[in-house]
Amino acid sequence: MLFKITVLGDGGVGKTALTVQFTMSSFVETYDPTIEDCYRKQWVVDDQPCLLEVLDTAGQEEYTALRDQWIRDGEGFLIVYSITSRPTFERVERIVERVLRVKEDESQSSYHPYSHQPQSPYSQQPQSASASQQRRRTPIVIVGNKKDQYHSREVSTDEGSSLARSLGCDFYEASAKTNTNVESGFKSLVRQIKVNKRGGAGEGGQGGIGGGTGSKRKKQKCVIL
Repeated sequence: MLFKITVLGDGGVGKTALTVQFTMSSFVETYDPTIEDCYRKQWVVDDQPCLLEVLDTAGQEEYTALRDQWIRDGEGFLIVYSITSRPTFERVERIVERVLRVKEDESQSSYHPYSHQPQSPYSQQPQSASASQQRRRTPIVIVGNKKDQYHSREVSTDEGSSLARSLGCDFYEASAKTNTNVESGFKSLVRQIKVNKRGGAGEGGQGGIGGGTGSKRKKQKCVIL
């Protein structure tokens, strides 16, 4: 089963480092701004073999025009901020709302499988109900990266947890450098996507397993492991 995961967040928060740590079990020391890189990894979650396609995206403002397409292509979203940078944390809510809005627009363009009748652009109540449904079923995990840099922390764990709870998302503080909670975040996302594929409401989970290697390619060319 294929799972399409999109990694979003501001530039410099460690999206690539998390992705490479997860797919290749290595830490990227240098910062090289990403435009669009795709990785594939064979994994096992809850005794079920999975093929993960992880899209690592640009965080720079000049690439925001591409963001909607990245969101449309994704099934689950890892939204990353750095605990050492409050501005990246303050951007998280807007990114979550953007994901929900794009997915809502996408669902309204065809038959809506979670409601009894099509959504009308002129009806306020159906839109509100649909947005609520979209929030519940869009798999999103918020990750506060760079947990190892506790001496430079600007965002507390409680703040991150509280924001994620208010947005209805799972939350992890992670470190790509020490490989702390990296697999946990991805595993939670895979579990939510699996529930969606079965037509249920999203739910998260703890723990992670797996290993393997990956390869980095530009322009969304993926390498199957």
